[in-house]
Amino acid sequence: MIPQEIIRRKRDGGELAAADIRSFIDALAAGRLSEGQIGAFAMAVWFKGMSRQEIVALTLAMADSGDRLQWADIDRPIADKHSTGGVGDNVSLMLAPIAAACGLAVPMISGRGLGHTGGTLDKLESIPGYMITPDADLFHRVVKQAGCAIIGQTGALAPADGRLYAVRDVTATVDSIPLITASILSKKLAAGLQTLVLDVKVGNGAFMAERDQAEMLARSLVEVANGAGVKTSALITDMNEPLADSAGNVVEMRNCLDFLAGRKGNTRLEAVVLAFAAEMLEKSGIAALPEEGEAMARRALSSGKAAEIFSRMVSMLGGPADLIENPDRYLARAPVEKPVAAARSGWLAACDARGIGVSVIDLGGGRRHPADRIDHRVGFSELLPLGTRVNAGEPIALVHAADDAAAERAAAALAAHYRITEDAPALNPIISGLI
Repeated sequence: MIPQEIIRRKRDGGELAAADIRSFIDALAAGRLSEGQIGAFAMAVWFKGMSRQEIVALTLAMADSGDRLQWADIDRPIADKHSTGGVGDNVSLMLAPIAAACGLAVPMISGRGLGHTGGTLDKLESIPGYMITPDADLFHRVVKQAGCAIIGQTGALAPADGRLYAVRDVTATVDSIPLITASILSKKLAAGLQTLVLDVKVGNGAFMAERDQAEMLARSLVEVANGAGVKTSALITDMNEPLADSAGNVVEMRNCLDFLAGRKGNTRLEAVVLAFAAEMLEKSGIAALPEEGEAMARRALSSGKAAEIFSRMVSMLGGPADLIENPDRYLARAPVEKPVAAARSGWLAACDARGIGVSVIDLGGGRRHPADRIDHRVGFSELLPLGTRVNAGEPIALVHAADDAAAERAAAALAAHYRITEDAPALNPIISGLI
């Protein structure tokens, strides 16, 4: 296998044979390709695309590049959810323990921040001691005993995707439907899932900014996953504003703890979390209808059972057992907190969600290079939702920064990301489709 010949063939719009794709991915996993070759391949795919057969071959090759997990000794349905990425999207942190509390086993393989979007693993790393790459035995034990475990890719699980994922992040090749499909599903196939529900984001803060792009990605994911034997559906959700009222790592972890404690009711975030819980439970056969699944999820929250499972998962993976009860003891705060004032009176009508994600990176809360260290403390909290009436000078968010200069820059940037109008806006539906 000559890597540059495979790259050239795809660059010129040719269709790659499954054997060539597997050879390329095997070389990538074995460390025999340079970052330049990986980036060139990703860019060729970005420009020329892939057929459905090529995407299936790429997905299976990446899934087979490492171990495949087995759950024969667990008598619960094995289920998971995955998001295509957004700003303030911490759904997985709450959804996994809710689903586990309702009778599912959730082995969730998550990723780091990608492009302007936040990463579940980066949020979890803000918890002291939390092991995001436990060995296979511990991962299995946590899923069996706690009901869920949220971890990252170990070197043994879809290792080819791990390297490709890091290169995509810094080569402007994130928003490629074939690469997104193969990246997401290779991890899910390797995790031994029976059912999967996908959150495909659409809007200015999503990788798929237009509805037709989002539907194309959703269909690609659903068709490839179902074809590989995993019962899969996708919800299309709005990402024209941050989903939670926080964007950053520690601030989103605090948001998660507040949610599990029942302090984030009647929000866009709650609507999405409950919708995905309902879909997971219905698809896995735990609930007969989505409405029944939503009622079960609400009970798991109100009873405290979901919070208990989250605490057990954190503790078993090395974090503090009393994180929910004593978050200030463990979650670091940024040295500077600065309110962001509304530039004028009126209605928060629109925002640049992608710009908000980029501003988190500018604060130090994301990466420009795979090796960059991030500052978990920084970000934005208390973000007001679109459709809120504000007065000039009233806070619309709170910046968390490492120093005064960074806080000033971030506050000015955030204010510029919002449009305030005299008339109340028409808001997008939070969930706009099921595939």
